[in-house]
Amino acid sequence: MKTFLTAWICIVMTGQAAFAELSKDEVTRLEEAATIIGELRDAPDNGIPQELWKKAECVVVIPSMKKAAFVVGGEYGSGVMSCRTAADWSAPVFMQLAKGTWGLQIGAAQTDLVLLVMNRRGVDKLLEDKVALGVDASVAGGPLGRTASAATDAQMKAEMLSYSRTQGLFAGIDLSGGMLRPDKNALTRAYGPTASARTVIAGTSGINAPAAARPFLKALARDVKATTERR
Repeated sequence: MKTFLTAWICIVMTGQAAFAELSKDEVTRLEEAATIIGELRDAPDNGIPQELWKKAECVVVIPSMKKAAFVVGGEYGSGVMSCRTAADWSAPVFMQLAKGTWGLQIGAAQTDLVLLVMNRRGVDKLLEDKVALGVDASVAGGPLGRTASAATDAQMKAEMLSYSRTQGLFAGIDLSGGMLRPDKNALTRAYGPTASARTVIAGTSGINAPAAARPFLKALARDVKATTERR
């Protein structure tokens, strides 16, 4: 019995040690997401308005969204999401996004996508198993500029605002029809088999951000500091 218990403890400890063993692709996602957020913070007058950054509940970054050969006329991308907490930003949730008809809108082999989740309803829907953009949650191409004064009524009421970046230039883009869902395999590698998007965002006991996420979270924290200094 003692031998069995010792072996069981070793297995559990080994399993826990394996958590946060991210793949190279997941580490790259975090690194690229940090770069994109940093460049957004340094963008000139055609960046995302400060008012929207201050109001956003969560930020989703999908680096290098690609046209997918295995989806006819479609695109596919993987990224990360973090949500504001009382003190800072949550550990990142790994996400996947797929859609079938963006080609003419994006007009490039690949692009970076950023989504701002603007209210709690949008957050709750994102934490479900999957969300159809424009159906389960309203989404609109976001306005650009230092202020949100140019935003339309539809944009200001949307649960999510979406942006694309191609060759360094940002633009609003309508992602309606996209399917956004947590990347369960990546979540398991990062946080263990019982982790879900909801437990990661909630900061459930035992959930800690992987070391590779530090630059991404630092870039988001810089956003908080920057908007505070501008008030």
